[in-house]
Amino acid sequence: MTASELAVRIRNREQCVGYWVVLDAPVATERLARLGYDYVALDGQHGLIGNAGLLSNLMAIDAGGRSVGIVRVESGDPAVIGRALDFGAGGVIVPLVDTAEDAASAVSAARYPGKGRRSYGPMRSMLRIGPTPAEADDSVLVLAMIETPAGLANIEAICATPGLDGVYVGPSDLCLAVGGRFPNDPDVADVFEAALEKVRTTAASAGIAAGIHNPTGEQAARRLAEGFTFATVASDLVHLEQAAAAHLKAVRRV
Repeated sequence: MTASELAVRIRNREQCVGYWVVLDAPVATERLARLGYDYVALDGQHGLIGNAGLLSNLMAIDAGGRSVGIVRVESGDPAVIGRALDFGAGGVIVPLVDTAEDAASAVSAARYPGKGRRSYGPMRSMLRIGPTPAEADDSVLVLAMIETPAGLANIEAICATPGLDGVYVGPSDLCLAVGGRFPNDPDVADVFEAALEKVRTTAASAGIAAGIHNPTGEQAARRLAEGFTFATVASDLVHLEQAAAAHLKAVRRV
């Protein structure tokens, strides 16, 4: 799948499934990118991946040949967004979006003059995305994370932001935002589910995509059935630990 093909599917609210990577391990990332996920997201905010790692892992995803690499950037700083896109990301997930102004700033940082203020210097991305500004603008996704009390309160205005392709729920932070003492706090489960419904229905009314992070494929399937249009399964580090623990348990059982 190409970046432009993923952009069309996301913007058309077609169901897409991705995988989440936090480790700077390009060989492993390449193998994951061969499995058939629509996209592989690199975590540049909480993951263990620096600038050089983002570049090498995006190259690994492209080498895998089946998924589009996108990046959860560390902030909405235009320089950070521009660098991820210049490296060849097919889109950015922007954290801590509190207002429509935050969302508009992210959109502007990802679009070239005429639609935004992205500086032209696609050192690697021009090999796969674009290379003309208009082509790049059409191919690059901008997704705003909804994970704070302000973001939830301003969800209607955020979803109405011109040029924003979708919103993306960070469930751990959103659970804290609605009063949870920790992620998945059962005491706020009903409030949390109501918040998710608000996000996905508001996005649907605005005609944009709604995505969510998930710990398992089973939960991702549930969220898609509820009305989210794309879902990510997380993550390489967690799954590595789970697989190793399961094998150890099997050996010791015998």
